[in-house]
Amino acid sequence: MDQDRSRQANQGPDTEGKSASVSEAINRGRDAIGGVAADAIADAAADLQAIRNDLDNLKSTLARFVAQAREETVKSARDVSSTMADQVGDAANDLAGKGSAFAAAAGDQAKTLAGEIEAFARRNPLGALAGAVAVGFVIGLWGRRS
Repeated sequence: MDQDRSRQANQGPDTEGKSASVSEAINRGRDAIGGVAADAIADAAADLQAIRNDLDNLKSTLARFVAQAREETVKSARDVSSTMADQVGDAANDLAGKGSAFAAAAGDQAKTLAGEIEAFARRNPLGALAGAVAVGFVIGLWGRRS
């Protein structure tokens, strides 16, 4: 029994020193992991915000494109109706009404499409980003051929 006590007494300071050293190492490791995790979260948040900004820019560009296309469609329909009104009269007015209705319907469908794209992008941001990259690639190919 006395031998056990003397062994414990001899091992006491050494064991305590090792425990403190291990404890410090664990704390340093925990702090390092926490720092890396915080950095990863911050980077992911920044990337997600960049994706959101890109999607917002894409949405606004698409909305401007749709508005411009609608304006051009309405303008074209009015031009056609003016020319046809001189030639045909009542038939041209009917065509203009149908063209305006078509342009309005196309605009409404484009707005619905933009809303669906936004909802899809919110549900699946990586898929939306991949789609945006694919659209950009196709536009780039068309630009080279022109």
